[in-house]
Amino acid sequence: MSKKLIIAEKPSVANDIARTLGGFTKQGDYFESDEFVLSSAIGHLLELIVPEEYEVKRGKWSFNHLPVIPPRFDLAPLEKTADRLKLLGKLIKRKDVDTLINACDAGREGELIFRHIVRHADSKKPIKRLWLQSMTPAAIRDAFANLLEDAEVQPLADAAVSRSEADWLVGINGTRVMTAFNSQEGGFHKTTVGRVQTPTLAILVEREEAIKKFVPRDYWEIHATFQAEGGCYKGKWFDEDFRKRKDESEARADRIWELAKAEVIRDKCDGHTGVVSEESKPAKETCPLLYDLTSLQRDANSRFGFSAKTTLGLAQALYEKHKVLTYPRTDSRALPEDYPAIVKDTLQALKSSRYDPFASQILESDWVKPNKRIFNNAKVSDHFAIIPTALVPKKLNEAEEKLYDLVAKRFLAIFFPAAEFLITTRITRVEDEPFKTEGKVLVHAGWQAVYGKVDSARGQEEESALVAVAPGEVVQVQEMVVTANQTAPSDITNPPYFPRWRCRKTGGG
Repeated sequence: MSKKLIIAEKPSVANDIARTLGGFTKQGDYFESDEFVLSSAIGHLLELIVPEEYEVKRGKWSFNHLPVIPPRFDLAPLEKTADRLKLLGKLIKRKDVDTLINACDAGREGELIFRHIVRHADSKKPIKRLWLQSMTPAAIRDAFANLLEDAEVQPLADAAVSRSEADWLVGINGTRVMTAFNSQEGGFHKTTVGRVQTPTLAILVEREEAIKKFVPRDYWEIHATFQAEGGCYKGKWFDEDFRKRKDESEARADRIWELAKAEVIRDKCDGHTGVVSEESKPAKETCPLLYDLTSLQRDANSRFGFSAKTTLGLAQALYEKHKVLTYPRTDSRALPEDYPAIVKDTLQALKSSRYDPFASQILESDWVKPNKRIFNNAKVSDHFAIIPTALVPKKLNEAEEKLYDLVAKRFLAIFFPAAEFLITTRITRVEDEPFKTEGKVLVHAGWQAVYGKVDSARGQEEESALVAVAPGEVVQVQEMVVTANQTAPSDITNPPYFPRWRCRKTGGG
């Protein structure tokens, strides 16, 4: 009887597949049932190498032997996982195995891991693709019911191989040219270069150099306290005619560069009265986008102090072990356009958790609708945004609970209406000198209700609440203070040495 060989990317995924499909018996590092043989890689098992006849030995890394562009690449087993590669080779070559099922992660890197294994085994057996983006039993069963044909993912496989080889070429030629340059005066000084490593280090070094060279400047601000009929409020002097030039990165409208000027304004205004005018404008704020890995790491660091590595480990555990989050190694912040039904199922499941009030409100209000900001195929790459699955978490540790809560609240909040504010700008003029006071009142919480904010009508305290004043009211200057400050490296915004791009690690150095 013929069987199909399933190759997952990690042992934990193979365990989940075996548990979900059922009927398997464990045979060392693989499972077997009447229909399937199931095993896994342990991440990458092979690496690209130059064929022996084209390789230049390390002692001859010179400019004369560059560039290194071999006519083809060979594959070499990684020593620490050589036994697993041998096992997979034997399973692929079994006579009763007539089809291979690629169950590696749904993305370019998972595709590459599988293709390298098949190439190393020199197999020509038919291939099917298991496209699995969630580890819940329902998702696994659905993926097996909808296996993709190999031709459907061939472009992804080609892209994976192309990226891998291009990475190798950039890394090896960059490394050898820099090594040759640094070894010109004798010795062997290996200097590694990589697609991700090198530009990232360049950004860090240039930023550090800018910080070291930064010379702080003294500046002063003028803070006033005004007495109105309804109470006291504060204001800060500002230059109404301020226009920042490109060479004034540290300049601000409320900064004064000479103490004497600040003291003149203070003495001119202190003890006098001021006339108030103000303008209030309604404003809306939409919920931030769903999380990708980078934005999740950023928020987890700012809120809980988690390092990027810690956040990734927790997210991976919530995905693989607990099955309560979707695949975390993603750079997408949107969901597929056919996902509203799955979102509703997830919300239905969350009704049995502490998130019930919000999940129920979303479903009852019918807020899950086609929306390009949330459901957008054009903004989904290998994987979609990180969201909860339909499984309610149990037995999470404290750190896992914090991270899950972060993702769950963002998932719920994205479907709520925008938060509505009333933003008030008050100008108090004292002897023709303007002082600005700003206040922000939350009128309707919208998505911020998920984070504990409530409408002002229900008792929410105003943010930077302002004492009420009548139009044109005359107020008394109660206090006028000049404060001394210094500029800091953080005042340099969007410098040329910190470009707006990011590296996404996909296996290269």
